[in-house]
Amino acid sequence: MKHYKGLVRRAVAAVGIAAALAVPAIGSAADDTIKIGYIDPLSGPFANVGDAGLKHFKYLAERINADGGILGKDVEIIGYDNKSSAQESLQILREAADEGVHYVTQGNGSHVGGALVDGVEKHNRRNPDNRMVFLNYAAVDPALTGEKCSFWHFRFDANSAMKLQAITDYVAEQEDIKKVFLINMDYSHGQAISRIAKEMLKEKRPDIEIVGDVLHPVGKVKDFSPYVSQIQSSGADTVISGNWGNDLSLLVKAGSQAGLDTDWYTYYAGGLGTPTALGKAGAGHVKMVTEWQENLVEDYDAPELREILEEFEQRYDGIEFYYLRIKTEMDMLQKAMEEAGSTEPLAVAQALEGMTMETPFGTVTMREQDHQLLQPLFISTFSEDYPKYDSEGTGIGWVMDAKLEAADTAVDSVCEMKRPSS
Repeated sequence: MKHYKGLVRRAVAAVGIAAALAVPAIGSAADDTIKIGYIDPLSGPFANVGDAGLKHFKYLAERINADGGILGKDVEIIGYDNKSSAQESLQILREAADEGVHYVTQGNGSHVGGALVDGVEKHNRRNPDNRMVFLNYAAVDPALTGEKCSFWHFRFDANSAMKLQAITDYVAEQEDIKKVFLINMDYSHGQAISRIAKEMLKEKRPDIEIVGDVLHPVGKVKDFSPYVSQIQSSGADTVISGNWGNDLSLLVKAGSQAGLDTDWYTYYAGGLGTPTALGKAGAGHVKMVTEWQENLVEDYDAPELREILEEFEQRYDGIEFYYLRIKTEMDMLQKAMEEAGSTEPLAVAQALEGMTMETPFGTVTMREQDHQLLQPLFISTFSEDYPKYDSEGTGIGWVMDAKLEAADTAVDSVCEMKRPSS
């Protein structure tokens, strides 16, 4: 996986097929363009993650525009570098609003996601004629669709409780699992995993012993070997981690180098450098819960996705089409605008509520109560015996172990949403 550097905070993404290889240009007329502000790290320790997400949005916008756009308007993706900072993200939000951006999207960091939920709420109360909608593709703290839920926020990724429900259901069936070590990033996302995993394992497999529960600084650990030593000393046979980006790649790399003999249950081991860090040592030992991995096109009839994943990887020099949920987000946004007959934020948000859409893997639903997407989830294993697509040129790919239907991933929500009257 290549790491792409040097993107400025307001790198504007070209969105026309003809301009795919040209220098991006700013200045589409507001009336003719649907602007989506992408607010994620494009510099610092998670720049590779943010850049990969930006490329997904750019590519999918190009496809929409090549097919006539939405209501005759082109989609323009504007990339903003928030440097993984909640404060920086709020400043960007204000700038984006001034530039006529009515839709913002973000995913890397629930601390940022929480700040944007609050920021969009405050902005919309103060500016009813210039509202914004926040489309969340990866910030998974359950609180964002729970006690902090907002009419203007829609989440397209399964939240941590939903992913842990899938993981712990699967773990509960594995009789050889006796000792579990939890290691996560020390912010709302990792803290939620620590709390919820212990609750769910106690309910489903009270015989399993939690032999470690560690939270580490976000994006600051360069050497994870001391943490790996803790895992080894604990006698754990299984590790559960919601780490992402370099904080996952460096962790599993340290484990491989130390000969750590455990199974890993992860959220994000499928891309962005982690398969490369795993190598052969991870084969058969690393699992992940996702809405997608490339070899699912071999298990399901999904010719459009096969075309997308192959074209995307060719265009971006081997970067894999990792975020199916970004496609779901863009597809549902387009459907909502077309059903509303408008790109006006209130009308679009109302159309998104309760929306269902068919995918190759089943029906997805934007739950009206809390704006949490319900979608099928898969448990997959990193394996040398993969159907067709390997990961990051490693010669090792992902193989589906289990599927959870969308309804089976749902968890209760405490959301009490306040909806605008007009």
